[in-house]
Amino acid sequence: MADADEQVTENAPFPGFDVSRPSIARTYDYLLGGKDNFAIDRAFGDKFINDLPGSRQIAPDNRGALVRAIREIITSTPVRQFVDLGSGLPTADNVHQVAQRYAPEAKVLYVDNDPIVLAHGRALLAENENTTVLQADLRDPKAIYDSEDARLIDFDQPVAVVFSATLHHVNDDEDPAGLVRFWYDRIASGSYVFISHFRSENDPRSQELEQVLQGSLGRGRWRTDEQILALFGDGFTVLDPGLVPAVNWRNPDAPEELTDWQRLIAAVLAVKN
Repeated sequence: MADADEQVTENAPFPGFDVSRPSIARTYDYLLGGKDNFAIDRAFGDKFINDLPGSRQIAPDNRGALVRAIREIITSTPVRQFVDLGSGLPTADNVHQVAQRYAPEAKVLYVDNDPIVLAHGRALLAENENTTVLQADLRDPKAIYDSEDARLIDFDQPVAVVFSATLHHVNDDEDPAGLVRFWYDRIASGSYVFISHFRSENDPRSQELEQVLQGSLGRGRWRTDEQILALFGDGFTVLDPGLVPAVNWRNPDAPEELTDWQRLIAAVLAVKN
């Protein structure tokens, strides 16, 4: 455990902050080697590390695909706006860092429902006028779209909407495809949507991980390739190489053979027609 000045305390940092349940954002931070997590998050993360050896690789593979997608968009298209839904805690190569490395004028709206993401994000971005952080739930897209923070984004111009490892935390009865459709109806032609998602091959590994998530978080849904691609609905063109394991997505350094775990997180990029 890090020193107190390097890591959040084990007590609630402000009123209303819940440290009795693991947070998706903070657990992901822990799996990536971050310091902004609590004992409850580390205990949950350790279920993957200790009980499901090899599963931790899902986190860096997913992060790598996100970095490559942002770099591809910013270097190969006119898009200079990004909405990162369920962004998680700041780590290396955040969306704004990758995008602004190539285009300093690029604008980024981060959205997450964890209050500690808001606190850390605003501190990090205090002097970055092209980037802001909004505390909101991606399952309430209208609140996000209508917020003051969303005015940073000009939705009459192409934008990239990012669902990086978030839609698999939206259960079927919460209509994940409807969330994608909401943004489709509000983004201009030539906009992009990136999705990474837990990928089920109807195998014991998928079922085991799904049970861990459902048991600890009450949510977490592995979906087949067909179900993931169906989240886009009509009006999108899926770009090469299609939906593939995240480590393989436009990665010239991908390993020749993947572990079972590496096959269970997939990535895909599509453009609005």
